[in-house]
Amino acid sequence: MPRRRAHIAMAAIPAVSHVLPSLEIIRELVSRGHRVTYANDPAVAGLIAPTGAELVPCASGLPVADNKWPDDPIAAMELFLDDAVRALPQLRAFYEDDPADLYLYDIGAYAARALAESQRRPLVQLSPTLVGWEGYGEEVAARLWQLPGADAYRAKFAGWLATCGATTTDMEAFTGHPARALALIPRAMQPHADRVDTDAVTFVGTCVPPRGVPGGTGGGRTGGNGTGGDGTDGGSGWTRPAGAGRVLLVSLGSAYTDRPEFYRQCLAAFGGRPDLHLVLQIGKHTDLAELGEIPPHVEVHRWVPQREILEQVDAFVTHAGMGGCGEGLMAGVPMIAVPQAVDQFMNADRLVELGVARRVDTEDATADALRTALDELLGDPEVARRSAELRAEARAEGGTLRAADLVEAQLG
Repeated sequence: MPRRRAHIAMAAIPAVSHVLPSLEIIRELVSRGHRVTYANDPAVAGLIAPTGAELVPCASGLPVADNKWPDDPIAAMELFLDDAVRALPQLRAFYEDDPADLYLYDIGAYAARALAESQRRPLVQLSPTLVGWEGYGEEVAARLWQLPGADAYRAKFAGWLATCGATTTDMEAFTGHPARALALIPRAMQPHADRVDTDAVTFVGTCVPPRGVPGGTGGGRTGGNGTGGDGTDGGSGWTRPAGAGRVLLVSLGSAYTDRPEFYRQCLAAFGGRPDLHLVLQIGKHTDLAELGEIPPHVEVHRWVPQREILEQVDAFVTHAGMGGCGEGLMAGVPMIAVPQAVDQFMNADRLVELGVARRVDTEDATADALRTALDELLGDPEVARRSAELRAEARAEGGTLRAADLVEAQLG
């Protein structure tokens, strides 16, 4: 039982990859009797509602719906700053008269940190991706500050911090983790994990429904007749087909799904093999007709309950987003990493270093290359051994229940 019933606030941006990782923590906190409010754009209300948290509408201007992010990293960072400036008055309108006892916030939700600091309330960052390490500023961030526009961006951020009520007025300290952060990723995926400040950061791993809790809140649903589903509800119900030989899941996540040529290569590589059952997620942007004839032993879905399926498959073709990497390690399945953007290239290389994956870049992802990668993975006993080893390590990190315990510990 919780120490006391508290009002816990969560704030995040409306990108699915920033919402799904912490949803089970939110649901667990609600189940322990806490009142949880969740500030986010109404576009993701369908993901939040099943947790039992109360949605606090906070309109966002981030281009998550069409995924049209600028190529320039400084311009992309400025979008997050502009979104924080837009969000803070919306958060104040709700939380000034009804402050939370504790604020949780996603790495992109700067406004929530500013609000919590202005109210002198405790806060915990929930990071769905890599965290900083000793030397990160010199080794990584310093390169960003050499780019055109960086000085103007830093000045703009400093100006906002000076007026928004935050007590942390240094930009790099503010955008880094606060005194307490939970990393919702397996420690195995973290670069330079030995240089992470573990007094401030705890790796709890991928947060899935606690044992005995069916379904869960993330992962979407399978579509009727193999073609529907919109990924906006929890759902469950996928079962490994009786008599299937090996089963393979192909999913490029939620943001990089408009890849009809890649899907055609997957169908050519795996669709005609009687020893293989293929589950192919294509997202909402690809026209099913673009894929041509669907071979036997193939099911095509707009959206699937990924975590649930991964527990029942033999291999996983993934874009190497951090969520997919964590879920693949938790399930102990070998992976073919086909990175699409941002940190996915680094994640793909990390999976290869861990000994559980092959990397195949999109331009090289022919049917022959994909088929060869799968056969190498499934035929290598060392891959199976490492997958099982990392699965045990990931599950030992504690996940949802440990994360909820650590959140409650901040209530005093």
